[in-house]
Amino acid sequence: MSLQNQVMEEIKAAMKAKDAIALQSLRAIKSALLLAQTEKGAGGEMSDAEEIKLIQKLVKQRKDSAAIFKEQGREDLAEPELAQVAVIEKFLPAQLSTDEIEKVVVQIIDSTGASGMKDMGKVMGMVSKQLAGQADGKTISGIVRAKLT
Repeated sequence: MSLQNQVMEEIKAAMKAKDAIALQSLRAIKSALLLAQTEKGAGGEMSDAEEIKLIQKLVKQRKDSAAIFKEQGREDLAEPELAQVAVIEKFLPAQLSTDEIEKVVVQIIDSTGASGMKDMGKVMGMVSKQLAGQADGKTISGIVRAKLT
């Protein structure tokens, strides 16, 4: 089942359950998908990788918003954002643990012969491509940085 069909089914379930947060989150996904599909130059259909990237972007936006709200002492606004993150993350592939990410990073560093921070971009690109959708960029970046220094 395509992501768009999954989202539509979840919207129906959220409406029946009268779950406002889930409904808001799912409508955001649906809206983002429709915008991406109708963008100039888009072929109408999105690949799985593009869909994952779009979902990751939505999660990141909400996490960033929640962090800003927490900094400003607005827990009342941060909580709904984090609740939306939980709903949206259901559409992402299972996230890898730090240890699993570390193994992939070490393997790529060994295979490329990367030796210092000058090689970080090359390693980041390869790791991000290999772990697309399974780990967030901030986590990958921290691990790569630690291994290269």
